[in-house]
Amino acid sequence: MSFLTLDCAKVLLERAGKKAQHEYGRPISIAICDPYGLLKAFARMEEAPIRTVQISISKAYTASRMESSTEAFLARLRKEELEISNFCDPLLTALPGGTLLKDTDGNILGAVGVSGLAPADDQCVAEYVADLFRLWEETSK
Repeated sequence: MSFLTLDCAKVLLERAGKKAQHEYGRPISIAICDPYGLLKAFARMEEAPIRTVQISISKAYTASRMESSTEAFLARLRKEELEISNFCDPLLTALPGGTLLKDTDGNILGAVGVSGLAPADDQCVAEYVADLFRLWEETSK
């Protein structure tokens, strides 16, 4: 099984920032964590709101800890009529914009969290990063 390197994480941060700026014209914060939810790399673009820092970190953490995208986690909470507080973890968030980083075999190697855009757009950028990570994994084998 491979793992998420710091060099890879730096490339993913840069590409996410470029996508957000090019497609949405807004600055974002991007967090990448390991499979345990611990922060691996982080970037806050110039002029990204301060609130995006913790939100992006929480999105990456939640995706990793819940082993699903934050969008799917939100859907689960709604479907099962659960309160997020039932999970006894104050770091969890159900805001869309977090998703898993998996290798080509489907193993979870980390997660990404994006904040600064509309929630659906944060999720799109996060999924873009996940796709880039899969490509990185394929080409590095």
